[in-house]
Amino acid sequence: MNLLWRPFRLLSLLSVSFAALSAGCSNPGEDVRVTLCRDMVRVTLGGEPNWSGQSIEPRRQSEAVVRLSWTGAGGQTGQATCHYPHNAVESDMFTAADPLAAYSTSPTRFVLDGRSIGNPKLARVIGQAMRKQGREFVDRARATLEGR
Repeated sequence: MNLLWRPFRLLSLLSVSFAALSAGCSNPGEDVRVTLCRDMVRVTLGGEPNWSGQSIEPRRQSEAVVRLSWTGAGGQTGQATCHYPHNAVESDMFTAADPLAAYSTSPTRFVLDGRSIGNPKLARVIGQAMRKQGREFVDRARATLEGR
């Protein structure tokens, strides 16, 4: 019986690993800083806005600023910026290949419609956005495993 169980366990482990890798990010071409900033906006607004623009502005040796704009359900427009500090000590092959690699992946400042959101609320918003990303990842992996 034990000999039959081993191939099943191996197949299960490989299936779960493949599902996790194939589930990946919801938008693999989008920078993680943009994704986190979008999710921070979503959890703060409590819904999904109609995105109208985005940009990333790396400010050498200072910070990278992600700017997002959207239109809400009622036609109102909104803007947000997420500020990611520079955290590379020196340039290397990684920052040469991907200049944004020199910046943190967690913002130290979040401005929503001109209102700066600081700690401890900023930490809560980041935590909520990251939990949302985790739930979406698990849901995508589950759907892949179930063949949907």
